[in-house]
Amino acid sequence: MRIVVIGATGNVGTSVLDALGRDDAVTSILGIARRLPAASFARTEFAAADVTRDDLVPLLRGADCVIHLAWLIQPSHDETALRRTNVDGSQRAFEAVVSAGVPALVVASSVGAYSPRADVRPVDESWPTLGNQASWYSRHKAEVERRLDLLEAEQPDLRVVRLRPAITTKRESASGQRRLFAGPFLPTTLLRPGWIPFVPDVPGLSLQLVHADDVGDAYRRAAVSGARGAFNIAAEPLLDPTAIASALGSRTLRMSASVLRGAARATWHARIQPTSPDWIDLALGAPVLDPTRARSELGWDPVRGAEETLLEVVAGIRERAGRATPPLEP
Repeated sequence: MRIVVIGATGNVGTSVLDALGRDDAVTSILGIARRLPAASFARTEFAAADVTRDDLVPLLRGADCVIHLAWLIQPSHDETALRRTNVDGSQRAFEAVVSAGVPALVVASSVGAYSPRADVRPVDESWPTLGNQASWYSRHKAEVERRLDLLEAEQPDLRVVRLRPAITTKRESASGQRRLFAGPFLPTTLLRPGWIPFVPDVPGLSLQLVHADDVGDAYRRAAVSGARGAFNIAAEPLLDPTAIASALGSRTLRMSASVLRGAARATWHARIQPTSPDWIDLALGAPVLDPTRARSELGWDPVRGAEETLLEVVAGIRERAGRATPPLEP
């Protein structure tokens, strides 16, 4: 198989390339990114292209499957620029897949595409994907889902897969994700067990984490199989503030959502940190994912648990870990 990965050099993209490079069914890989990496990957060549403006069709011709991952988190103060890549760029990629005659498309959706939860009972892939309207990220993911609905209706012979992973991270993405979400003022010396002063204990806050390498394996399985449809991708256990504090050797500090949101808003508007306050709303409303379908139909099973992944990325931030690609370099 020849597989093209659009958005190949970030947190998930590098793990997808690693997973594909280990699969004997995959004979060649083309990684597409705006900026070419110094790192090399097995069976992989790279091409520079931007989904917002470049002609993707010549790059996709001859592919057996396209994996579309391209997505922007920053600049968070310019939603127009984000939408240009996330929604319009995705639409351009989908149109290029059709024009190039590619038979299969695997797309990065997200837990963020789902409508807010009713409670903490896990939901399967039938939960509505109308997004959380308080969050630009969620609105964009939900709109891409609607574009995929239309694509499937218009192109019934095209095999379309949507992966909806939980929060995804790994050690090598630590420096890149720090830039995206925390900024330069995070005191990394405190990011060690026993040194973190507290974890905010906000009612209703809990996190599902999954290791990027496990997500990369899910993309590999979706690409090389005949799978269709949506798949939740998540690891256990669900981490509430008490579990996070215990893992980090810290304590919890009771805090209302409005206080946490207000702190995020003030520091974001002051450009002290880059995470807009609507991420708080998304975290509080995101449903708990049930990955049963991925386990049964893809044969997917995460190697690492959520707590292990948390500790790995915290250590990675402290140690300025990264990889030789533009999004991940320290």
